Amino acid sequence: MTTTAATDAEDSGAHPLFAQALRELGLDEVVPLIRRFPEATRTAAEAAAALGCELSQICKSLIFAADGVPVLVLMDGASRVDLELVRKELGADKVTRAKVDVVRETTGYAIGGVPPFGHRTKTRVLADRSLLAHETVWAAAGTPYTVFPMTPRDLVAHAGATLVDVRESVS
Repeated sequence: MTTTAATDAEDSGAHPLFAQALRELGLDEVVPLIRRFPEATRTAAEAAAALGCELSQICKSLIFAADGVPVLVLMDGASRVDLELVRKELGADKVTRAKVDVVRETTGYAIGGVPPFGHRTKTRVLADRSLLAHETVWAAAGTPYTVFPMTPRDLVAHAGATLVDVRESVS
């Protein structure tokens, strides 16, 4: 990547760590697609409203602790993660939401801006199959104000995720 492309990634509003990940993955074509909003898109509902897309087209990047070890779960914005299904999938005794400091320490990002890849540390990644229902999904680009589009299959591949069914059942 040229210096200009590196500058473009940072100018896009993407977090520098995420911009670096895009460069390292050879995803320069994603940079001009990053959208920055004046208002926070911290939640899936905020992101969907800002983009004018379906809530399920938002990819949430959620960090959990499985027996104390961080794990990333990618879930569509309209659904909730079933912790019991995650526990079974991982063969863990206990799965809980990770604390704020663990999320930042593990990923390098604040909650509400965690992208699906480009994290500070390598973690196990699970992606719910519900993401595959769309041609394109939108995910955080490292800040609560930026998002980027990608095909679900490419997103799952770049995240190094295992496809699973961990969506909470709708009763």
